[in-house]
Amino acid sequence: MSASSPATVVISDPHQPLSTRRQVMGAYVALTKPRIIELLLITTVPPMVLAADGWPGTWLVLATLIGGTLSAAGANVLNNFVDRDIDQLMARTSRRPLPRHQVPPLNALRYGIGLGAAGFFWLWAFTNILAAVLSTAALLFYVFVYTILLKRSTRQNIVIGGAAGAAPVLVGWAAVAGSLSLSAWILFAVVFYWTPPHFWALAIRYKDDYAKAEIPMLPVVASERATKLQVLWYSAVMVLISLALAPVADMGWIYLAAAIGLGVWFMIDAFAVFRDHDLAMRLFRTSTIYLAVLFAAVWIDVVV
Repeated sequence: MSASSPATVVISDPHQPLSTRRQVMGAYVALTKPRIIELLLITTVPPMVLAADGWPGTWLVLATLIGGTLSAAGANVLNNFVDRDIDQLMARTSRRPLPRHQVPPLNALRYGIGLGAAGFFWLWAFTNILAAVLSTAALLFYVFVYTILLKRSTRQNIVIGGAAGAAPVLVGWAAVAGSLSLSAWILFAVVFYWTPPHFWALAIRYKDDYAKAEIPMLPVVASERATKLQVLWYSAVMVLISLALAPVADMGWIYLAAAIGLGVWFMIDAFAVFRDHDLAMRLFRTSTIYLAVLFAAVWIDVVV
């Protein structure tokens, strides 16, 4: 490849050889933050099963997952584009493709917009317009409201911004029903209230990183005790909302037992962080398992 080729990507050290095609592809995949997308997709299928009161059809599930993946990937790429200046200041994010100059910023911008547009038209064509609008609205909210407006200006950034991460619940439900119900909004609220303790646990661990980048995450701008109290508060509300799904959606004992057991586990780890902030990453890992298993319990409860 010549140095002038548009596909050429230079890695962080300009004196090293040009990246291979495989490395270029890897960088573009990394921009989409695949591990975050996995978690988003976990919250898409169980609401579909609940909305359909059974398996909604393999093609509809695949079509919704493909469209949701495109939208989420686009949102993550655009987030990388906007945050490239602060990502290079933080140890946790400094090895992302844009801070390492593996992808030209303009290419990332076009890539993100293209993915987002593809997600909208895919969902519109193969599910329905409501699912497409909700998915794209979540992308726009994540990029413009959370990343651009809130992240660098207020401690409420992740609280309000959590709405974008909870949107896949509504997308999945809408893809099946063509509308939204109280059960869908309850599942949305579970993810919405789950997001702050999940993210603040990570922010406690990387407090110095956020401070260096001047990002007003709660652990940076509030006292340690105030942060831990907020973790407890949002965790408790999340657990109570998860229990509310049982009577509203007429869930069975499988879901109820899972919601109670997982809720107790989550609260134990939230209290552990209150006693010792060094246990924050344990809560972070617990929160990831909690969400996956709780939504799996929705699915299992419906089909059993």
